[in-house]
Amino acid sequence: MSRPVGYRRETLDAILATARHYNERNDITGALITREDMYLQLLEGPPAAVDTTYAQIVRDTRHAAVRTLVHRQTSWRLFPDWTMRQAPAADWMWSPEEIAAGRAYKAPRPEVEGLFLRLWREGIKVPARGFAFLRRSDP
Repeated sequence: MSRPVGYRRETLDAILATARHYNERNDITGALITREDMYLQLLEGPPAAVDTTYAQIVRDTRHAAVRTLVHRQTSWRLFPDWTMRQAPAADWMWSPEEIAAGRAYKAPRPEVEGLFLRLWREGIKVPARGFAFLRRSDP
C-alpha cells in the first residue's frame, strides 16, 4: 500500500507500462488498485523476484508511505494471466475518509486479501473451458 504523489493518469500509465514490461520478464503477476489517495498492489511470483520488485517500488518517488500489509508465500496466483491488472478502487473498498484515517494500514490480513479476492471474482465473466481456480506458480 502507498499514497500517490501527484496522482495523474499519465503517471499511472507510466507505472503500469513499466510494471507490465518488468513483470513479464520476471514471471510476476498481480493487480494494482488505484485511486487519488491510494495504491494497493498485489505481487505474485518467485519470492526473490517479488522481493526485488518490492525494493524498487519502495524507492519509487511517485508514491510515499509504502508499507507491506500482507506478506506470505503461496503456491497459487489470483491473477496468473495479468502482468499487472489495473483496477480503480470500487465503492466497496475503503472510503477516502478511512484511508485518510489510516484504516488500510491497520487492516487485518483477511480484509486485505478479501479485497483482491473480490476483485478477482468480479473479473470473471464466464469460466473458460478447463478453468482452474488458481494456477500453481513455478517453484
